[in-house]
Amino acid sequence: MKQLNIGRTLAMLLAATSLAGCAVGPSYVAATPPLGATAPFAGITSPEVTAQAPRDDWWRLYDDPVLDGLVRDALAANTDVRIAVARIERARAQLRGSRNLTLPQTGIEGSAVQNRSSAMQVLPGMDRENRIVDGEFNVSYELDLFGRVRRGVEASRADLAAAQEDADAVRVIVVADTVRAYVDASSSAEQLSVAQRIVDLLSRAERITNARFERGLNQRLDVIRIAQLREQQAAAIPSLMAQRDGALFRLATLTGRTPRDLPESAKLRTTTPDVLQPIPVGDGRLLLARRPDVKAAERRLAADTARIGVATADLYPRISLGGAIGTTAIGSTDVFGGGPLRWLLGPLISWAFPNQEGIRARIAVAEADTQADLAAFDGAVLAALEETETALSAYRNALLRKERLASAREAAERAANVATARASRGEIDALEVLDAQRALAQSETEHAAATRSVAFAQVDLFRALGGNWDESGEAIAAR
Repeated sequence: MKQLNIGRTLAMLLAATSLAGCAVGPSYVAATPPLGATAPFAGITSPEVTAQAPRDDWWRLYDDPVLDGLVRDALAANTDVRIAVARIERARAQLRGSRNLTLPQTGIEGSAVQNRSSAMQVLPGMDRENRIVDGEFNVSYELDLFGRVRRGVEASRADLAAAQEDADAVRVIVVADTVRAYVDASSSAEQLSVAQRIVDLLSRAERITNARFERGLNQRLDVIRIAQLREQQAAAIPSLMAQRDGALFRLATLTGRTPRDLPESAKLRTTTPDVLQPIPVGDGRLLLARRPDVKAAERRLAADTARIGVATADLYPRISLGGAIGTTAIGSTDVFGGGPLRWLLGPLISWAFPNQEGIRARIAVAEADTQADLAAFDGAVLAALEETETALSAYRNALLRKERLASAREAAERAANVATARASRGEIDALEVLDAQRALAQSETEHAAATRSVAFAQVDLFRALGGNWDESGEAIAAR
């Protein structure tokens, strides 16, 4: 008869599990971007960019093996990337913990106690000392009738996805900062070369002017003025050297090195890197599919939506199947042989009722979190579009400025050559030659700075476009 009652109890409990499948709380529906967010970019109007899908490994467009190696080192050793990867592992561990709640929970308990009672607490003739050994194995399983555990797993899964997107966002920033530091160092070296060339040119002009002065063809003031211009141009060299050193030190930090350990190959380039083909930028739809910050905001919205269900499930009874078997032995260490077995089996019910105001408050908090997440998602979309359109405009206008300055530099160079030739024939005085050389020096300097600005604008555009990465942190191949 006892076995029959146990069988009926098990049958009733198994039948109750068939009710599981109803998860309370809202089911997540993917957030919809604002109207017009997936349209083509307004700034894609110049031949320097195309509507083709962007590349995730965009730095390879520079065709520079040294830069490729530095980016690879940064992705492997950068401290910010390592922090982001650790947070992924933390979220993955939390997901394992949530999934574990879908399985039966087991435990073993045991104790061994030696005690001595007062003579007044025992009957005459009985032992005052006893050894009590107790052991028990218990198991419980939550039926999850209202989806509390499943919603928790759903939230943890979304949290993990958000952490992965956060790591991708860090990788995008680290790659962009690495390329920018490399560009800065190379551009500074190029500007140093320009500055030194101008100083050399002015030194030559100073020697010629001084020789003419000694022959009575120029005044002493002409020599002083050109020497002053040479020293002004030479004064720019130390600041350019400091700028280059700072870029190299920053590059070392980004790649997980000390400044002393930066490879010599990173210091050799003396021309500003440039992408010599139209940059593929895609459109708004591709941008939102690539930007890690947008995808992370969407996953956080999904996680907090699931947490509404977790909180809502507490309004209903929490039912678990429980069972335990154990024994207590007195005066013996043979737990399962010295004493009678005990067991229990049955449902365990926990229900916060009728006062549920605290639960409803937690539900309201979860709902408010989702509203904040939705606003954060919309804000991330708008910010992504703003940054990309701004970067497109900056790149387009930086190219235009560089083009105009290149024309100005060519004109200044022609004017300086003509002035020098005319001065050698005595047609003009040294002051006009000095003015022409001053204009050439200014044009050379401004063109070098414009080249640097174009390179920075390229990096800013690539950074705004985002990127996709696999589990190892490698950029996913271009679509």
